[in-house]
Amino acid sequence: MTGHAPAPAPVPAPVPAPLARLDAHLRDLTAFYLELHRDPELSGAERRTADRFAGRLESAGYATTRGIGGHGVAGVLRNGEGPTVLLRAELDALPVRETSGLPYAADGEAAHACGHDLHLAAAAGTAALLAEAPQTWRGTLVVVGQPAEETLEGARAMLADGLYRRCGRPDDVLAQHAAPLPAGMVAHGYGPMTAGSVTFRVVVHGRGGHAGAPHLAVDPVVAAAHVVTRLQTVVAREAAPAEQVAVTVGSFRAGDRANVIPDRAELALTVRAVGEASLARAAAAVERIVRAECAAAACPREPEIVRTSASPVTHPDPEATAALREAHAAEFGPQRVAMWPPSLATEDFALFGDAGLDVHGERGIRLGYWMLGTVGPATWSRAPGTTAAEKLAALPANHAPDFAPDARTALPAGIRALTSAALSRLGSP
Repeated sequence: MTGHAPAPAPVPAPVPAPLARLDAHLRDLTAFYLELHRDPELSGAERRTADRFAGRLESAGYATTRGIGGHGVAGVLRNGEGPTVLLRAELDALPVRETSGLPYAADGEAAHACGHDLHLAAAAGTAALLAEAPQTWRGTLVVVGQPAEETLEGARAMLADGLYRRCGRPDDVLAQHAAPLPAGMVAHGYGPMTAGSVTFRVVVHGRGGHAGAPHLAVDPVVAAAHVVTRLQTVVAREAAPAEQVAVTVGSFRAGDRANVIPDRAELALTVRAVGEASLARAAAAVERIVRAECAAAACPREPEIVRTSASPVTHPDPEATAALREAHAAEFGPQRVAMWPPSLATEDFALFGDAGLDVHGERGIRLGYWMLGTVGPATWSRAPGTTAAEKLAALPANHAPDFAPDARTALPAGIRALTSAALSRLGSP
């Protein structure tokens, strides 16, 4: 008896990875990045930026909500049962006049000198790629444009306005931040990534008078100058040598005439530390020193000391960090995944996790956070120095007026980093 062998079952075609379509989107996403870079908006005034970002999410099929905690935007894409992963990017720019000399440089008193335009364009790219490839993941993806990060107000405002109630409690919240590393490189840390901070506004009250009769006045300029000088001892003599603490007076304003002793002087300063106990101790020392110097100068009134903002230490989840490092090593190669030491830069990102429990009421949300290289290969090669540390010291840093990512290399790397990270935390089909 003869017969025919059954035909082999057809082999299903491989499911294309989301990043396989990156090239098809790159020209459009680059144009979006250039548009954001040319038209920056300051913290709390990000109306146009929010509209542009929300439009991108809506076009990709996300259920999008605007006006959360100010100009905050959140897009939600549900794709079956699985984890909820939130991707955070920032909307705001800095009050800096750009000096990069780029043909698409911002022309005005604001600039994206911290890379938030890059974060937004990368998040828009990831949102589009994952929306086009629902067969590659399961769960819920939430993509957020956060206002007012630079003033450390936006995360709290969005969470207080019900971000998690509106979009669902995330299992993981992921974010990346531009840094002057070579583009195509990412860096993770297993300890604190960014510092906690307290920002103060201080008013020293004196008694105004004539410059020729200082004995009849109480000079607040001299008292405030002593405050500035004495504050330098907080780090030098009140913090342990192994602690990372910084106290910086960024503004000193008093009077407007050489022959008039004013009746007040104003200071604006920040305290930063990578440990919460160190931060609390240094902040208390600042208040003690201000009061003591005013008493020593016989100021007629107690000083005004107002804590205008605060941010917690950003401490990513160790398990999430390990998974993200593995995903990035697979995407970029292990030689392009570096370690990041604790930094005294500040962020409000930690509020999306346990540090914001008093605002959102959700415990156990894992945070993933990494640094994203922005320096093009030619610029990195030309930078003086033979070691990475020497080159980093010579290149424009975040918040510098000439800081600007190399869009041709940093943007595709940012999309790859964020997409591969999101896929590592979302469910598998």
